[in-house]
Amino acid sequence: MYVVLLRFSDNKAQAGEFMDGHLEWIKRGFDDGVFLLSGSLQPNQGGAVLAHAVSLAALRQRVDEDPFVAQNIVTAEIFEITPGQADARLSFLLDAS
Repeated sequence: MYVVLLRFSDNKAQAGEFMDGHLEWIKRGFDDGVFLLSGSLQPNQGGAVLAHAVSLAALRQRVDEDPFVAQNIVTAEIFEITPGQADARLSFLLDAS
């Protein structure tokens, strides 16, 4: 399982220009079953994605395809988590690790 942090860079002002492509990228991640959650980093710092069922190499490639990453609107950091315990509602994450 991975946490992807997308922190705004100095090009943050260009986000509106690439927002449609970024939202399509997020939708594709959910449609493909890779993204479990996405949201904003507060206050107005960028975004975050929780991903699973993907290799690190494939996730890096997917992240590089985000228009926000490609246009240097955000910088991406990927953190791998090996789940050890989970609430019963998230037990499927334990099976995927």
